Amino acid sequence: MTRIDDTFARLRAKGRKAFVAYMMGGDPDEATSLKVMRGLPGAGVDIIELGLPFTDPMADGPTIQRAGQRALDGGMTTDKVLAMARAFRETDSTTPIVLMGYYNPIYSRGVERFLKDATEAGIDGLIIVDLPPEEDSELCIPAQKAGLNFIRLATPTTDDHRLPTVLQNTSGFVYYVSITGITGAAAAEAGDVAPEVTRIKAQTDLPVIVGFGINTPEAAQSIASVADGCVVGSAIVKLIGEGKPVAEVLDFVAGLADGAHRG
Repeated sequence: MTRIDDTFARLRAKGRKAFVAYMMGGDPDEATSLKVMRGLPGAGVDIIELGLPFTDPMADGPTIQRAGQRALDGGMTTDKVLAMARAFRETDSTTPIVLMGYYNPIYSRGVERFLKDATEAGIDGLIIVDLPPEEDSELCIPAQKAGLNFIRLATPTTDDHRLPTVLQNTSGFVYYVSITGITGAAAAEAGDVAPEVTRIKAQTDLPVIVGFGINTPEAAQSIASVADGCVVGSAIVKLIGEGKPVAEVLDFVAGLADGAHRG
């Protein structure tokens, strides 16, 4: 049982949906980013999705692309993102951290070294969007052997033939991308999402969390009502990018979390 498994078990016992918040590690700077991260659980966040900045993101829209570039321009590295996780773990031993990013920085570091460093830093799961199931031996299977959940994305274009392959080595939860496109590009609609969540749940016992296109408490509630929870990223990152005070960012997150929990 990982922290992610424990979190979903606890939420199920309460009849409650999950709220996952995404933030880019090191945006706008290391100190501010860590303050936001440390404040997320108190704002109602059940799982933190921590972005690993990368020069060539493929799934991220302009808001998160700019956040990644700000972090890189500020000197953020894989080491510093893992140091953020370690610092967070000094005061929080229960909130799961899912590291979201791309394979190149991991490959450059070396898979064995990266997994050792990530587990020691308190990372619980990975979302690596540019590694398909055909490459599971590269990172997915070693990660799971190291005790990390490997979370896979399913999309509106993942048909019934492809879905079993996507689910094969997925653990922790399934991340359903509610729209066809990049983050922050369009609004998620519960009416479109509900049948897709049902379709995925027919093939797995894992929780299904929905992300992309959710930016208000009302949207969080609507989407969470037809899934096991929701993810919000771009709307949070946008406030950080605008230089809003940490307290204001966390107030906004609290509203989103409340919406999701009422779903």
